[in-house]
Amino acid sequence: MLLVADVGGTKTRIALFDRKKPLNCIDEKSYSSKAFKALSDIIEDFLTHQSKKISGACFGIAGPVKKNRVQATNLPWVVDAKDLSKKLKLSNVYLINDLEANAWGIQSLTEKDFFLLNAGEHHPGNAALISAGTGLGEAGLYWDGKRLLPFACEGGHTDFGPRNDLEVELLLYLQKKYGHVSYERVISGPGIQELYEFLVNTGKEKRQFDIDLVEDPPLYISDMGSKEKDPACKKALHWFISLYGSEVGNAALKFLALGGVYIGGGIAPKILDVIKKNKLEGFPSFLKSFKEKGRMVDILESIPVKVVLEDRTALLGCTEYALMKESK
Repeated sequence: MLLVADVGGTKTRIALFDRKKPLNCIDEKSYSSKAFKALSDIIEDFLTHQSKKISGACFGIAGPVKKNRVQATNLPWVVDAKDLSKKLKLSNVYLINDLEANAWGIQSLTEKDFFLLNAGEHHPGNAALISAGTGLGEAGLYWDGKRLLPFACEGGHTDFGPRNDLEVELLLYLQKKYGHVSYERVISGPGIQELYEFLVNTGKEKRQFDIDLVEDPPLYISDMGSKEKDPACKKALHWFISLYGSEVGNAALKFLALGGVYIGGGIAPKILDVIKKNKLEGFPSFLKSFKEKGRMVDILESIPVKVVLEDRTALLGCTEYALMKESK
């Protein structure tokens, strides 16, 4: 068995996969990440209910991995493969960035696991993956002439670039709160809430509910916005989608992703009906924002854009990565 996990700021999914049948998940469990002090505590809890022998492990973690060690970006965790190797009594424990894990997993999926947003043209070449969830992750897939080879990056933490006067005002507003403003500050679950708070705190929209009484503000804002039950929530959600489309276009250009751009993460599938709209309230649509890059519009129109619907992609990717490393 291979022990794998997809470790995010909100939840950690952990599973066992049969190495002889890499797509065969034997058991899986989801945990609230913030309810535990360390990843090792989650692993220990999961393994107390297992009797099968584990021969290797790979964990996809939201954060930059250096020398098989990572400080999680949105959790107070430091995860070290050496420590986990000792605790699990395994010689092979791999840590990879969670988006790199997703990128490895994409290649195990079939067409039914995607929703096609932009058909583009079939063209062998680099690909890109961008995923908004608790944070904003990005990864590249390098085309070596025969196959795609995933690699991690931290593109979600690059400087936020406003497109108009409203977003310049948003940038200044967020700079007062955080200093540095990255794309993750506006394109993520917490980012949806930041957009909503900016709209109501600056008097551009009226507040119709007490956000302190809501258990999950980003989810509530998205839900109220998609159902069009609250004008401020609707505007925040539509703005978020427009910004998301713009950064997907940025990623496509940075990686020259002629082979396609994949949109992962937990948010996109939940708001797909709104993402598909050709018109958003006061903002360019997702695809229009994706393509509006001046002289590069023809290139972007030719790039396929797909939303990943399979929520086990990172777990599949961790399995693929571990098997690849062990085959060398």
